[in-house]
Amino acid sequence: MRVAVIGGGWAGLAAAVELTAAGVATTLYEAGRVFGGRARGVEVDGRRLDNGQHILLGAYCETLALMRRVGADPDLLLARHPLQVVDNTDFRLALPKLPAPLNVAWGLFAARGVGFGEKLKTALWMQGIKARRFRLAADCSVAEWLDTAGQTGQLRRHLWEPLCLAALNTPAERASAQLFANVLRDSLGSSCREDTDLLLPRCDFGRLLVEPAAAWLTGHGAMLRPGHRVRTLHAGVEALTIDGQDYDAAIIATAPQHAGRLWPALAADLDYEPIATVYLQCAATTRLPFPLLSLSGPYGQWVVDRGNGLLACVLSGHGDWEALDDATLARQLAKELGVADELGWHRAIREQRATFSCRPNLPRPSATLAPRLFLAGDHSWAEYPATLEGAVRSGQRAARLALAAT
Repeated sequence: MRVAVIGGGWAGLAAAVELTAAGVATTLYEAGRVFGGRARGVEVDGRRLDNGQHILLGAYCETLALMRRVGADPDLLLARHPLQVVDNTDFRLALPKLPAPLNVAWGLFAARGVGFGEKLKTALWMQGIKARRFRLAADCSVAEWLDTAGQTGQLRRHLWEPLCLAALNTPAERASAQLFANVLRDSLGSSCREDTDLLLPRCDFGRLLVEPAAAWLTGHGAMLRPGHRVRTLHAGVEALTIDGQDYDAAIIATAPQHAGRLWPALAADLDYEPIATVYLQCAATTRLPFPLLSLSGPYGQWVVDRGNGLLACVLSGHGDWEALDDATLARQLAKELGVADELGWHRAIREQRATFSCRPNLPRPSATLAPRLFLAGDHSWAEYPATLEGAVRSGQRAARLALAAT
């Protein structure tokens, strides 16, 4: 049995590992010179960085299992922190190491910068959401959902809207409330305390998963084809033909904007959101109060402390920041962080169509495209927005569908 996987991002890697572990002769095609897609290591001015800063949660069970399967130990490569939402004002919400749901309840009522009445109102709202199993009667924007719930105070500004932007890469005014509820269900609403933990990489994303997965695949007999952009895909009666090679099944795991070129039915009507990661090198002694900081200024959104004074600022979704050139944006972010006087090397990595826009009632494509042809990618995992966990789960699902179909 021969199966081709087209696209070597996290979805494609997950699919290829699943197939190879089942004893399938797997070929993994990737148009770029390296694997990893939107979460890979890159060399920038002699520094090993990421092409985009990503945040992982303890709830990413399939991602963590995939890491272990290919020999990448999460306990060594990821720093685990009980979740805190801290910003550069007086707001702070920190979850203690208590069993769920006591950790969330304690964190909410101990939150700094919020009145007791608002905390109580939010706790009752969250209990109502949980009682309804995080299912909304009808999808709407996160902003509309919060308005209806009376969530209009400090927690909206400092907690819900920043979390929405971090999870969905889409501002609350345009983001799907149901997808946000799904994220809350599997994190703050989880019965497992560890699911709420923040996992920050101790290395770049290439070393975190991509390179170990590629090495594992090679060691287990898979054929890796980096630098090969697939030109033709034909679904015949007896076989799927990819650039003249016949396969028993195939998985398309490319970004959605590229999938339609291979399979026209995938030319979906999606909107996209830009993401920029702005790296700021400050004095080596510079430290954030918590490794993940929310910025409440006009440009910055989230900042990750990468150690040794290197800060990674993440800006998601369309906004005023897009009009600034890289140097001006770096200076503005440094000013918001209060490190303008020590700013040295800086670099912005922008992607205009980094992720699909998680708007309400967003249609998702089927994982089965044709007999023996399947789809993977975070955009195909309907339960989640564009996350690494959704990409991994979609790849594993596509691989299992391919195994069952042949």
